[in-house]
Amino acid sequence: MTIMNEKCERYTLPTVALRGIVAFPGMTLSLELARSFSKNAVEIAQKTGSFIYLVAQIDASEEEKIEGNIFDVGTVAKIKQIVKGNDGNTKAVVEGIARAKTEGIRQISGYYECDITSCTLDVEGYSKEKEEALVRMLVERTDALISLFPYPSKDFMTKLIFIENISEMCDFIASNILVKASDKQFLLEHFNPYERAESLIKILSREAKVLKLENDIRKKTKAKVEESQKDYFLREQLKVIQSELGNDAQSESDEIYEAIMEKKFPEEVQNKLLKELSKFNKAPFGSPEATVLRTYLETCLEIPFNTYSKDNTSVENARKILDADHYGLKKVKERILEFIAVKELNPDIKNQIICLVGPPGVGKTSLCSSIAQALKRKYVRVSLGGIRDEAEIRGHRKTYVGAMPGRIINALCECKTLNPLMVFDEIDKMTSDMRGDPASAMLEVLDSEQNKAFRDHFVEMNVDLSRCMFIATANSLDNIPKPLIDRMEIIELSSYTRTEKFHIARNHLIPKQLKRHGLTKRQLKISDGAIYTLCDGYTAEAGVRNLEREIASLCRKATKEIVENGAKSVMITEDNIATYLGCRKYEAEKISEENEIGVVNGMAYTSIGGDLLKLEASVMKGTGKIKLTGSLGDVMKESAEIAVSFIRENADRLGIDPDFYEKYDIHIHAPEGAVPKDGPSAGVTMTTALVSALSKRPVKRDVSMTGEITLRGKVLPIGGLKEKTLAAYAAGVKTIIIPHGNVKNLEEIDEEVKKNITFMPVKTVFDVLDIAFCEEEVIAIIHRYAKARVEK
Repeated sequence: MTIMNEKCERYTLPTVALRGIVAFPGMTLSLELARSFSKNAVEIAQKTGSFIYLVAQIDASEEEKIEGNIFDVGTVAKIKQIVKGNDGNTKAVVEGIARAKTEGIRQISGYYECDITSCTLDVEGYSKEKEEALVRMLVERTDALISLFPYPSKDFMTKLIFIENISEMCDFIASNILVKASDKQFLLEHFNPYERAESLIKILSREAKVLKLENDIRKKTKAKVEESQKDYFLREQLKVIQSELGNDAQSESDEIYEAIMEKKFPEEVQNKLLKELSKFNKAPFGSPEATVLRTYLETCLEIPFNTYSKDNTSVENARKILDADHYGLKKVKERILEFIAVKELNPDIKNQIICLVGPPGVGKTSLCSSIAQALKRKYVRVSLGGIRDEAEIRGHRKTYVGAMPGRIINALCECKTLNPLMVFDEIDKMTSDMRGDPASAMLEVLDSEQNKAFRDHFVEMNVDLSRCMFIATANSLDNIPKPLIDRMEIIELSSYTRTEKFHIARNHLIPKQLKRHGLTKRQLKISDGAIYTLCDGYTAEAGVRNLEREIASLCRKATKEIVENGAKSVMITEDNIATYLGCRKYEAEKISEENEIGVVNGMAYTSIGGDLLKLEASVMKGTGKIKLTGSLGDVMKESAEIAVSFIRENADRLGIDPDFYEKYDIHIHAPEGAVPKDGPSAGVTMTTALVSALSKRPVKRDVSMTGEITLRGKVLPIGGLKEKTLAAYAAGVKTIIIPHGNVKNLEEIDEEVKKNITFMPVKTVFDVLDIAFCEEEVIAIIHRYAKARVEK
């Protein structure tokens, strides 16, 4: 049990607020006073007995505010000496006498004074043995702490040992050893010397641990610095020696070493490069091996390991950029906006691989550039057209003469980031030979599970491609291997409609060419009718490349007229456009002016879009020969044979002589014989043309059709419906017969086409004939079929 007898006396003394300093009883302090109220307090104290109250500020940064900003416990001190300097500051030497509690503070005529209570404690209940144990622990902990100092003082421990009073010992240690003002104030507020000693022992133990850890860190840092200094010294010496010998290899080695250490490469990469640098240092100067290693190191230093650009995840901003750069293309734009939206919610999403498939000139490559701009990613294009060597993708082994990395690594070095938008242009134009199959090498690049550790033969280190956004472009999927298609999300870009070409020309191509040729909108005006004439009469393509060339031609001719003839402006209309571009190059395919026998409007899909394909069938007396002309492919020839077999089987129902295949020769022709044609979608067209020719019944001139047939007369779905319907609409067709399985594709049809054309889905050839033949001819077929059944 501890008993404390407290004896307190109340005083009022001038006060000095200390900032970052704590005064202890029995300790001498030298104070430098800069604030006027502190100087005044010292002068008043000297006049009234030289006693002053020293108390620490809670907020040491506060200059003026003292009330409420001082601790509850301070020290009563006696002023020993006051010295006034030339700079206006006052120095005071004071000696602490006793602890005191702050009871109140007030400002009086330029200084502060405090009401304080000075207390003396008589503590009972602590044995001499416990006091001695506390003293020994204090000495031991203090000695252990001082031994960790960079420059320990032996005099301090000598003075400490001769202090017998435990209270004075605690104050002596706290005042001279502790660094933190908070720890000092904490100990000052302990009036009980034994509690003060126990708290001080804990603080000394903590400080010893912290200081030991600091020393360990300092030693390790010093060792590293010394090692670096040693390496630097030796390298400088070696550099001088090499310079005297006329050998510059070492300077190159130093530059490469500094570049490796400067760039924050992954540990695996850094170790690999340092190992190769070590080989380079050992190789004879000017040797082939040194040249190979130098090229390898310089190439690897250009690879942007751990370098990424920040994505823009604003869907609204991306939409504006895509709409401003490209007209239409809703499907691909929505896909990119979906990717950006997901990126905003999950920034770590990876492995986005898209393949844009469509005819030439529809804007696949330029769309990729706009996507990169919308995402604020670096844009790099890798052209794959005509590549036939696997090393173009994976690179060559560095041991070969003239070895270099593949196009993927070169693209990363070019854009200097590991998450660019990388475009594989014309991926369907890759070929293979004895040197390998580049399409097979692309399997790793475009595989989301493998490209995070892509390995180039030249680099021989894993390169993370998982954060790249890959977009491939192709005109057709026919030449792309199935495993490669399986790794990509296919988005088809169809050919532009007449209306889309008009808007692209007016809003994009014409302003672009005007700027390129130095013209203004006032100097050259192209009417809407002239633009439509350009689209219809001077270009025949799915895209707009030729359209842009024709617009550029108009700009050149207008520039010449302005410069040579002094014209202020040139107006191009549909009436005078032939003056500048000559006569029309293309006459749009039009439907016949009257219903014809054996002539049917078919529809074809080509690499540049859709086309109206008329099929003609003629029947002549003969021995049953079938002749096919017009550069027809094998599949198309098979469709003709299927049509003949179907008609023979259903001759009675169709009102046709069942022995026609013995009495007549059949000739099927597709006009424009120089253009190769193939595909199964002409099956219904051939069948209708043969039925018309054999039965001598005309087919409606404004009906067009497409679909594959079977021997049983079923109509199967086909592809390229949008392009085919565009061509039919441009030719003046009013009704299009489509397979019932293609009804789902009507959503992709242009709105303008759907408004002006009636689509008739069919399941069998008989449905086709009911629609294709003129109404009176259909009734005649029914009567003939009924009469034949009765006769049988």
